[in-house]
Amino acid sequence: MKTTLDELLALTHVVDGGSITAAAEQLGQTASGISRALSRLEDKLEVTLLRRTTRRLELTEEGAAFLVQARRILASVEEAEEQMALRRQLPAGRLRVNAASPFMLHVLVPLVAGFRQRFPQIELELNSNDQIIDLLEQRTDLAIRIGTLRDSSLHARPLGSSRIRVLASPVYLAERGTPGTVAELEQHSLLGFTQPDSLNQWPLRHALGDHLAIAPTLKASSGETLRQLALGGAGIVCLSDFMTAADRASGALVEVLTQQTLEVRQPINAVYYRNTALASRILCFLDYLSECLAQEAWLS
Repeated sequence: MKTTLDELLALTHVVDGGSITAAAEQLGQTASGISRALSRLEDKLEVTLLRRTTRRLELTEEGAAFLVQARRILASVEEAEEQMALRRQLPAGRLRVNAASPFMLHVLVPLVAGFRQRFPQIELELNSNDQIIDLLEQRTDLAIRIGTLRDSSLHARPLGSSRIRVLASPVYLAERGTPGTVAELEQHSLLGFTQPDSLNQWPLRHALGDHLAIAPTLKASSGETLRQLALGGAGIVCLSDFMTAADRASGALVEVLTQQTLEVRQPINAVYYRNTALASRILCFLDYLSECLAQEAWLS
């Protein structure tokens, strides 16, 4: 497109104001600048749009026809700008959020109703994956990551941290006994992760160090699966407070080896690809999530 919006504005303001001087005052430009813009426009179109005399400016037939289209173009641009301003005030569009299954079920899902009530124009799409995903490949706007971040191409917004604890159900402990020392864990059924191995490092102080690398009796890829196994009495597990706080409050799970347990917290971050301007739908979700999580007792 050869024609610029500035040239279209110059034309419409000259016609509406009746003179180049009036148009210059309205647009905050010089009369010579407006005159040059009109000349450039006529040169590009290879037609005469205005007949200039010492007393008045008059549209030619071609000028009158072009003016109709120019007004339509400028009106469309104004409408588009207004829509973008409105989206900033009332965010809209699809928002794809990814999180590990436990965080999705225990933290995000309970917040959905309140978020949708506050931002009804946003279409939420919630996806769960217990492995690290590529945000671009999976067409994801925002992901919640638990643990240390490694991808430097992502921008992270810290949401807090969640403590991990060693837990078991009262049913299991009644059947197998409660371990009094870290060494006694060898006599118990231990529930652990298939990967990564770092999740099988329990924060237990023992004779050889401050962390215990367990050999799981039963493995699962999802923390929620391990939680359900622990609730069912399958063994002892080490999980984060964000998914077990309610279980501990109700007594469905109880903490084991409390005195030997170090206070270790997993950082929780919301991550997204670096942008010069963060979309309003992402920003409002982050703000809402931070606001709600600030009220959670398990979050630090």
